Amino acid sequence: MWRGLRSALSRLCGPPAAPRAGMERAVVRCVPSEPKLSLRLVLPDGSARHMQRDQAEPLGRALARIATNAAKGRAKAAKKSKKARAEGGPAGEADGAVLQIGEAQYRVERNPPALTELRLPRSLLAGFPVCPKVSAEFAAPQHCLFRWYRERRPAAGGGEEAAEGDGGPAWVEAAAAERVFTPSNALVGLRLKLRCTPGDGAQRYGPPREVESSGPVEAGPGACTFDSRHLYTRKVCGEGAVRAVSYNILADTYAQTEFSRTVLYPYCAPYALELDYRQNLLKKELAGYSADLVCLQEVDKCVFVDSLAPALDAFGLEGLFKIKEKQHEGLATFYRRDKFSLLSQHDIAFSEALLSDPLHKELCDKLAKYPLVQEKVLQRSSVLQVSVLQSTSDPSRKICVANTHLYWHPKGGNIRLIQIAVALSHIKHVTCDLYPGIPVIFCGDFNSTPSSGTYSFISSGGIAEDHEDWVSNGEEERCNMPLSHPFKLLSACGEPAYTNYVGGFHGCLDYIFIDKNALEVEQVIPLPSHEEVTTHQALPSVSHPSDHIALVCDLKWK
Repeated sequence: MWRGLRSALSRLCGPPAAPRAGMERAVVRCVPSEPKLSLRLVLPDGSARHMQRDQAEPLGRALARIATNAAKGRAKAAKKSKKARAEGGPAGEADGAVLQIGEAQYRVERNPPALTELRLPRSLLAGFPVCPKVSAEFAAPQHCLFRWYRERRPAAGGGEEAAEGDGGPAWVEAAAAERVFTPSNALVGLRLKLRCTPGDGAQRYGPPREVESSGPVEAGPGACTFDSRHLYTRKVCGEGAVRAVSYNILADTYAQTEFSRTVLYPYCAPYALELDYRQNLLKKELAGYSADLVCLQEVDKCVFVDSLAPALDAFGLEGLFKIKEKQHEGLATFYRRDKFSLLSQHDIAFSEALLSDPLHKELCDKLAKYPLVQEKVLQRSSVLQVSVLQSTSDPSRKICVANTHLYWHPKGGNIRLIQIAVALSHIKHVTCDLYPGIPVIFCGDFNSTPSSGTYSFISSGGIAEDHEDWVSNGEEERCNMPLSHPFKLLSACGEPAYTNYVGGFHGCLDYIFIDKNALEVEQVIPLPSHEEVTTHQALPSVSHPSDHIALVCDLKWK
């Protein structure tokens, strides 16, 4: 299509000449999936023109009409002059062709890189990475140019920080040209500004855009619970090894309730429950793990889109999101782009799969005998995220990464058993039928302690119909059924004393289960010490962003 446009432009171009300095731009936006081609330019009188045509219309005719329409209102002689130029002239180049309308010349740019969104976080803390949200068209963040600035600091005695020349700039360049900037303590009290120039892989650059922070850099909290853990994870794992993280990050939709502030977390300073504050800690914590796989639970949709996905993208991680039914939060799985590529996704909602997928018909029929339990199971919004990844260095190595968050209620052991049975049947379908023989990493908040039926079922491969969890909510909701699965799964991080520590409860609820036939544990990153966890009584706190603790381990292929 662009060849046709280039040919048509050549008939509107003047004789070959080097484009004049300061020549105006004529931006052509030409996307095959869209019905219209557009041309934007500013006429000599200062009026902006935005013209469109159907992509099915012959390009020569369309551009001749565009040029004629753009020149309306000019003298007939000028029109004739333009027409004469439009009819003559040699073939133009692609980008850089010169379009002439009357006496005005325009340098044509086809699909130039352009920013559609540039945003800084609302909260900036010294010592914590500032990750801008960058959305672009015909560009990619990794090819954009970034320049960071800080405000000029008022000098002692009421004057201003010295600057070159009279009335020096209000902003001073603050850092190297990197996408992520970590402000130092010296910048506390000063606002930041980012100048971003969109670019693409062909080293074409579009018009820059600037954004200023809404507030100044504030002092950080000092030592955090994850600082000592980062000593073990400074570098990305080598080839043949995989660092995995599982973490319930505490959804804002739950943290910002009156019940949470007054009953669940009364010991936590109110500002430390604020989303913007917690996101600063969370982004630093996750970036510092240098992980290859990150499975998160309780991820607010807006947090994934506006905060985590842009931030972790800057650290080389690609993100996938699965929202819970009728909820504002869900699951997120991130994988390191230079280690893995995504082959396919197989996400499900447990209730929907149970009713509609033939895989679960036998279980569904058994459950139908217990209508009270069946109703509770079908009311739950829990989901399972399943991603099949392929190694970029060894395409024969594929892996199934599963991520879930099971029903939370302390008396819901029977519900969790049904949910995990659905999950393991679905994972079996993916790893035995769709991709025979590929290993599994199954992460999540299982809301199940090591003494529970759910943990026993996952670890041992079966559960008896008389297990006590079938009556976890009393005789009225009893449902007895034997269950089994074919996997040989091991809790990679063992059975820590706790992965969830709040005022009224502490226990191990989170796990990274691995296929012990194909994977082995190289190292488990130590959890924070009990002293670190309880420095501010419990979690979350000013130094820890969630009520759960991240599990981190290095795995290697057998």
